[in-house]
Amino acid sequence: MIDCGSLEYAQARLQARNSQRPDESVWRRIEVIREFAPMLEAARSSALRPWLVGLTAGSGAHEIESTLRSHWRALVEEVAGWLPGAWQPAVRWCGPVPDLPVLQHLAGGGAPLAWMRSDAAYQDLCDEEPATRAAAVRSGPLAAFAGHWGHPDGLAAAWRTEFRRRIPRGADAGGSELAELARTVSSHLATFGAAQAGDGSPLRRALAARLLLLFRRAILDPAAPFVFLALSALDLERLRGELLRRAAFPRLLIA
Repeated sequence: MIDCGSLEYAQARLQARNSQRPDESVWRRIEVIREFAPMLEAARSSALRPWLVGLTAGSGAHEIESTLRSHWRALVEEVAGWLPGAWQPAVRWCGPVPDLPVLQHLAGGGAPLAWMRSDAAYQDLCDEEPATRAAAVRSGPLAAFAGHWGHPDGLAAAWRTEFRRRIPRGADAGGSELAELARTVSSHLATFGAAQAGDGSPLRRALAARLLLLFRRAILDPAAPFVFLALSALDLERLRGELLRRAAFPRLLIA
């Protein structure tokens, strides 16, 4: 028997879950459906179903966003539970990644928007006065961001610094699979930042292809859960786009 909380157990779970990710035939099937409700139903009958729990044909854009973030956090927590204890803190630190834009808004002194106040993940922080938000962050699970409060452009770097602090010493050495993952993602972000309109989908497909190769190489390697989460994040981002453009712009023609 493979013990839960071991790399062997995690690898078995990751391989099984990766095999359940949607393939291009799933995306092609939903991309041609113009209206939100039929597209949602078609997606529910596919491998995308777990991401859609809690959404209905009447869900608005903010509910969609909040629900998808919640499913992301649940996936991160599930993956963390498959791994040895030494790796769980680093995996769990992937949970706040979708929250960075909200945190950057608040860290820059922005007033909480109505949808932020209605999201349970942000309510407590939004209820704080601007002058006390840094202290509230410092005393909670996002304490790593407190030192950059007031300087929102530094929050992404703060996330990376905290991630490196959480992984076992030396795990991201230059020749490691984890270092290769970091280089792959960094290269994509740099290219994506300079991309032209229409380049987004090809660049994301190229990143997914590189990540799949890396996932296959990372057998029984601690990098595997992070590669899997990166692939899942691409799926979630793509699904988010399909849902939001129909929910927010119901009269927009689908190309």
